[in-house]
Amino acid sequence: MPSETGKTNPKWSWDTALCGVVPPMISPLNETGESDGDALKALVGHILDGGCSGLFVLGGCGEGAWLTSAQRASVVRGAIWSAAGRVPVLVGVMLPATGLAMDAARQAADEGADALVVGSPYYLGVDAATQQRHVEAILGAVPLPILLYNIPQATHNPLAPATVAQLAQDARILGIKDSAGDFEAFQGFLAIKKHRTAFRVLQGNEYFASSSLLLGGDGLVPGMANFAPALFVTLHRAAIKADAAACAKLQEQITDLCTLHTHGHWLPALKAACAMLGLGNGVPSPPLLPATEEQRRAIAAILARHGFSRPPGSLHP
Repeated sequence: MPSETGKTNPKWSWDTALCGVVPPMISPLNETGESDGDALKALVGHILDGGCSGLFVLGGCGEGAWLTSAQRASVVRGAIWSAAGRVPVLVGVMLPATGLAMDAARQAADEGADALVVGSPYYLGVDAATQQRHVEAILGAVPLPILLYNIPQATHNPLAPATVAQLAQDARILGIKDSAGDFEAFQGFLAIKKHRTAFRVLQGNEYFASSSLLLGGDGLVPGMANFAPALFVTLHRAAIKADAAACAKLQEQITDLCTLHTHGHWLPALKAACAMLGLGNGVPSPPLLPATEEQRRAIAAILARHGFSRPPGSLHP
């Protein structure tokens, strides 16, 4: 059966893909700054082996707003090729202005993306009407569905539940990833489901992973699922069973793992953690620098106390 967005695939549906774990993938880069195709393929395989239901590329963890157009195209192309239709690939177009985001949306559509991820415009302040025009312009530029993204830490312009409810009247709005850490707003997004049951609400803030699922959230979009996909999939399954005790135990582990982000900038720290497990080389896009040796030692200790170790024969140091 076709979904309400018109997209069909024999291996997945939007109904199930967004009711699971959809990692915001890092973008593995080689030493010259180009997309590392081998590392990207290995990362996709690791994530899907962990039971995840979709892939989100070129978000914050994927450095989408900092990559060149050529880098972006290469990442999208590599992710789609590696996924091979097993799960949907959602592509972030988190750029500061509508024209730039529309160009990125057309590029993603040309490369074969299954959906786009769109947030608020930024750099300049915007109101709700401006945010709505931004999303509607992107909807008009390409035929792809959209997952909204609320991340005011980066855009400085939050998406309010009332604005999202207006946008959700369009069936091509699949749902929202909320990383704001504002539980009142998250509950406002959940309320939209009362009027549109197919609207999906996913939590992107790892500190609120278990509580969001137990409250009725549909899925998770956690950065640490790059290296620990099975952990978050296990949490999601425990929440489906309403096993609060198991959720609490898993959340304790997740919360402790989150401390790796405190060792330097969070993005090089995440990429360092991935590299220690054979996923990429830990190199971020400029002007960021890789984690220092001292920072890597601290990150390795955090990983080790939760049983994460480097697999034998992995490609990268």
